[in-house]
Amino acid sequence: VQLVESGGGLVQTGGSLRLSCVASGSTIDRYAVAWFRQAPGKERDGVAVINSGVRSAAYADSVKGRFTISRDNAKNTVYLQMNSMKHEETAVYYCAAYEGLGYVLSASRYNLWGRGTQVTVSS
Repeated sequence: VQLVESGGGLVQTGGSLRLSCVASGSTIDRYAVAWFRQAPGKERDGVAVINSGVRSAAYADSVKGRFTISRDNAKNTVYLQMNSMKHEETAVYYCAAYEGLGYVLSASRYNLWGRGTQVTVSS
């Protein structure tokens, strides 16, 4: 399975972006899929995850109420809607996946990664 992110770009503080993660090579309905982000000089942090079954989701505390993760298995795509964005959320955003149950935001759990898409939030 290959993951390709898109939708990054430049947005003003308080603005919105929607990221997409398209999977190829296999259907992703059996995969938990998450978004992570990594700012320069910082560790890669989990942002949101959606599971493979009933589509339960979990979010980092810092994005709750502003970000929404969703999936369209028919399109083999997972989305991240980001609203009320903050300057400190400037980072490269990565899509990641693992086949199985549950939904965790630990990078070590994920064995499939995209190359990332740059999101820049201007102050």
